[in-house]
Amino acid sequence: MIKILVTLHLAGLIFWASIFPGYAAELPLTAQAYVLMDAKTGTVLLAKNAEQKRPPASTTKIMTAILALEQGELNKEVCISHRAAAVGEASIYLEPGEKITVLNLVRGALIKSGNDATVALAEYLSGSEELFVVLMNRKAKLLGAFNSNFKNPNGLPAPEHYSTAYDLALMARYGLQSRVFQSIVSTKQITIPWYGKKWGRYLQNTNKLLWKYPGANGVKTGTTKEAGSCLVASAKRGGRQLIAVVLKSRDRFGDAATLLDYGFSSTTFENIAKGTEFGAIYVPNALNYRIPIVTAHTFAHALPKGSRLERVVILNKREYGTIKKGSPVGYLLVKSQGQELARIPLIAKDEAMPREQKIRKILHPFLN
Repeated sequence: MIKILVTLHLAGLIFWASIFPGYAAELPLTAQAYVLMDAKTGTVLLAKNAEQKRPPASTTKIMTAILALEQGELNKEVCISHRAAAVGEASIYLEPGEKITVLNLVRGALIKSGNDATVALAEYLSGSEELFVVLMNRKAKLLGAFNSNFKNPNGLPAPEHYSTAYDLALMARYGLQSRVFQSIVSTKQITIPWYGKKWGRYLQNTNKLLWKYPGANGVKTGTTKEAGSCLVASAKRGGRQLIAVVLKSRDRFGDAATLLDYGFSSTTFENIAKGTEFGAIYVPNALNYRIPIVTAHTFAHALPKGSRLERVVILNKREYGTIKKGSPVGYLLVKSQGQELARIPLIAKDEAMPREQKIRKILHPFLN
């Protein structure tokens, strides 16, 4: 029987396990709801009323853009309908019969917040706004945004059209995995072709944080009377990317900057890489009797600076014969303040078998 090592307790950094930490009174925020999320891991670092259903205004366009980029042909020209051209409020001034590419419609929706561009995208992708909304709600559920419900592709006021700070962070995190989405939401200003005119259509980003905050690279503003001033913001600094969502804020750009500053200065990122060694198991009478055990996949998390991590190796208690390379031998239990965060499978790094069996295997080609 293989001797099983005593369970190991390794001192390290502790992962912040709270999904929705409480309101931090020291942060001077005006937003009625907010969330700060680590973009790589999805860890929520700070939140207030993060699951409260609220009108999202034009931050809705994040979901519209995600679907357009995933399902549309970016270089395909779309012919603008009378209905799309007639959509009011924020607009890129589309005209009936005008032809414009899907990519430029997405730019118009995300950069200039054009409501008309979102309706044109909805009609192109699904034939109507009503059918497109079905796709929006389905995609939201697939992303884990279970407290969102869309009634239109642009966020104009409508009964039962709502989302949450947390859900919007999830959508932004997903969208930012697309290089095209990243490129668009980080664009400060651009001129795109204007069908039938000698001049171009100038688009300037509504997200002032792109000019004011170091490392800012997205994502989307939103404003209606009911929703108030909203912002889904992202910034990258020192290899980390954070997402801040503020809803019904009296100072959305200031609030987002405060959240991002807190995230970059007070939290850090920790990683247990695939293949990290955590001790060994011993096989009596084997040629290579010490078999290192390693993590089967990577585990990453964001956490407060100065915290501690408890990692515990749990090995399977059973009879072993031959151990194959890559075979499961237990798991690494990652805990924070007594709360379980993850169970990372541990596998054998090498093969082990009894000495006699190993010798027979080596000599087998020569004995036949």
